[in-house]
Amino acid sequence: MPVGIRTQELCKTYNSAPPLGTAGGFVARADAKGSKQPKNQIPALDGLSLEVQPGEIFGLLGPNGAGKSTTVGVLTTRVRPTSGVAWIGEHDVWKEPTKVKHLIGVVPQRPNLDFSLTAREILVFHGAYFGIASRVRNERADGLLEKFKLTERGNQMVRGFSGGMMQRLSIARAMMHDPQVLFLDEPSAGLDPQTRILLWEIIREYHQAGKTVLLTTHNMEEADALCQRLAIVDHGHRIALGTPAELKATIPGGFVLRLRFGNQTPELLKKLEGLSGVREVRPAEPAGVDVYADRGGSLISEIANLAVGSGAELSDVHISEPSLENLFLHHTGRSLRD
Repeated sequence: MPVGIRTQELCKTYNSAPPLGTAGGFVARADAKGSKQPKNQIPALDGLSLEVQPGEIFGLLGPNGAGKSTTVGVLTTRVRPTSGVAWIGEHDVWKEPTKVKHLIGVVPQRPNLDFSLTAREILVFHGAYFGIASRVRNERADGLLEKFKLTERGNQMVRGFSGGMMQRLSIARAMMHDPQVLFLDEPSAGLDPQTRILLWEIIREYHQAGKTVLLTTHNMEEADALCQRLAIVDHGHRIALGTPAELKATIPGGFVLRLRFGNQTPELLKKLEGLSGVREVRPAEPAGVDVYADRGGSLISEIANLAVGSGAELSDVHISEPSLENLFLHHTGRSLRD
């Protein structure tokens, strides 16, 4: 039977810098009374509630430091929450960690393979760890090496593998004990297009077998192509939830115009807001403006005239229709995160 995932009011505050690959980029934030938490208190999750349906591919999106990897860390028993509850199926993650570990497979953001072993030994030893019989784990290891196009390198030490090969082997290892829930933390980061397409095909195939998949990603194309539902998180909060189509439909207007001016002024922004069909105007650094509108190309001449009348030079225009990338930027902003 497919297994779901649920969190309720999940909070995590670190007393020092979070573990590498778990979280980052957090700053002390004011509470409701205006006082700040101590400098060494780093909030990663702040009342996060999620529900992933059994047998669903669910995407977790957010900028660096939003709390995505911390969420995965809690759900996979690696990070103890400060408060709140998380379940894998009917099992409380922190009350029944052993049962949870048998239900899940985890692919971390950074490969953590044993360089003293061959690719095949890594898979076989992982199967033994989960109590899989010798014949079965050897057959399963051969099948996964074939699936991930690693058969010819199966008896070689992994220290000589490329980054893409290590990532493929990491995913194969996570699948070795046939988990009901697969966690993929930035699975396609740094992969070439061929490897990424192979990965997508394998994820879809695993899902078709009734498995639940939760992945974090910065790749908007990947999220749109794979995920049945998505949640956008920022500063440890859930700020949007729905199918890719539902979320894209929430972008104001039907077009996003990204404009750049040589001399942007507050007066110009006010005039842009007054144009017919413009739903929202957002300044974007440096010297840029995002205009959400009901029309695209027909607005350009009007914008150019406004720029000339305001003493500003329109130097660049980019028009796009609603996309997950536009949605992401609309909710989280365009400033860089560390």
